[in-house]
Amino acid sequence: MAAADVTRLLAHEMAAALRAGETTARELATAHLDLAERQNHALNAWLVIDREAALLQADAADATLTSARRAGTVALHALHPLHGIPVGLKDLISVEGGQCTAGSRILEGYRAPYDAHIVERLREAGAVFLGKTNMDEFAMGSSNEFSAYGPVSNPWDLDTVPGGSSGGSAAAVAAHHVPLSLGTDTGGSIRQPAALCGIVGMKPTYGRVSRYGIVAFASSLDQIGPFARDVRDAAALLHAIAGRDARDSTSAPIPVEAELLDLPADDDEAAAWLRGRRFGLPREYFVAGMDPDVERRIRESVAFLENAGATVDEVSLPHTDYGLATYYITAPAEASANLARYDGIRYGHSVRLDGADFIADYLATRGEGFGAEVKRRIMLGTYALSAGYYDAFYVKAQKVRTLIKRDFDEAFAAGFDALVAPTSPSVAFPFGSKTADPVSMYLSDACTLPVNMAGLPGISIPCGLSEGLPVGLQLIGPAWSELMLFRAARAFEALTAGAAWRGLEPAGIADADAASGPTPGERAARLAAGAALAPGAAR
Repeated sequence: MAAADVTRLLAHEMAAALRAGETTARELATAHLDLAERQNHALNAWLVIDREAALLQADAADATLTSARRAGTVALHALHPLHGIPVGLKDLISVEGGQCTAGSRILEGYRAPYDAHIVERLREAGAVFLGKTNMDEFAMGSSNEFSAYGPVSNPWDLDTVPGGSSGGSAAAVAAHHVPLSLGTDTGGSIRQPAALCGIVGMKPTYGRVSRYGIVAFASSLDQIGPFARDVRDAAALLHAIAGRDARDSTSAPIPVEAELLDLPADDDEAAAWLRGRRFGLPREYFVAGMDPDVERRIRESVAFLENAGATVDEVSLPHTDYGLATYYITAPAEASANLARYDGIRYGHSVRLDGADFIADYLATRGEGFGAEVKRRIMLGTYALSAGYYDAFYVKAQKVRTLIKRDFDEAFAAGFDALVAPTSPSVAFPFGSKTADPVSMYLSDACTLPVNMAGLPGISIPCGLSEGLPVGLQLIGPAWSELMLFRAARAFEALTAGAAWRGLEPAGIADADAASGPTPGERAARLAAGAALAPGAAR
């Protein structure tokens, strides 16, 4: 199999080729490493590409494959579907001996002393780690413009953002650098970049995947989940990482369904699952200012579901309008507590001022090490938790959070299998277009963050294009319904298998091959300069 071809295979196609002896894990890793190294100048999706470690892992996977072939068909097929498959890791996931910056200067130089639980699980499955992907600092952002190591470009249009905070992981999958990657979702940071990059992204139920070894942002909201270019691959990755971990007290003892590895390959069989299913369409998710083309794609998708035998009824989630305010009290409050540990003493960046006392060193370390968005959220959270404001803000936010969850509970109790909604109110937007207005940026997550507030699973799948850029359809289910959501997403994928947009590659990939072209940071600066010269001018 030609090396140039393997990067275009889906993960389950790579797995079949490995078992058939048509390729090797080393060939897969080398082809993906070559592509990632060639295009990272233009995309900045990767903070580390570790060729040496990846090839060692690939060789070990090949050795296991060789042994399994000698042992027979049963041994060969007993290997996990991710055996020998390249995977990208967001750079807040601990890998023993490797960097873990969380996109921040304050963790520059830090080396993780242990593996995260999900890394242990992926090692057991035989996956091959190509490196660490770029991200908004401490997962705080909706555009991947807040990384201390520069922004990430969207492979569909290099002048636009990939979404955030897991933008590097999403862009790497969309650009074929890896078939699979992992991100974290605190308020939409998997689903929103999946939508903007035209791929699949799943936020599991809170507690489905252990957070041990993950740099924390907001501990009651964070959850790890998969990116992939198709639903079956995303399900296989979740199967590998989910499950109880005694080191994380929030990790639930819920069995991991083997059926995650058995989603139907046949499109007719997959689509047949929809017959008789009932979906709710929340009216509050069609927010003010939504791109009209995005709304059209969502309503077209609803029509596809109905034509396949599903029923779609409008439903109200009345406390949705309070979700944004509730989130931006709860998440910054938790972040201000979690980020207090970065003091310049135990690990990471440290500033020592001549003749200064400990407090001056501490303030200088945090002032120099944290970026503007992180400082903004620490200040918001500290204020919300301060004496005199705790009851007025944080306690009230927790009460509203309960009401948001109750809205979902009542919808599912009314007989809806799942809810269907937009993932993002807009397609990918140009660099700099929202950074000067934090509230506008925060509104990018208006359709995703209620799911985190309620601790529920949600998945974003591609549903078409608007002006050449991807639109995402979001499916939301009750707690522990990941298998059902994957079946629903696979059914929609089957219904749209013949759509013209399904066969399109991201338009910016060809430009990304130009090694001498501008970096995302240079593109952002150029766009900012253009905006300064001509405010309000069309892009």
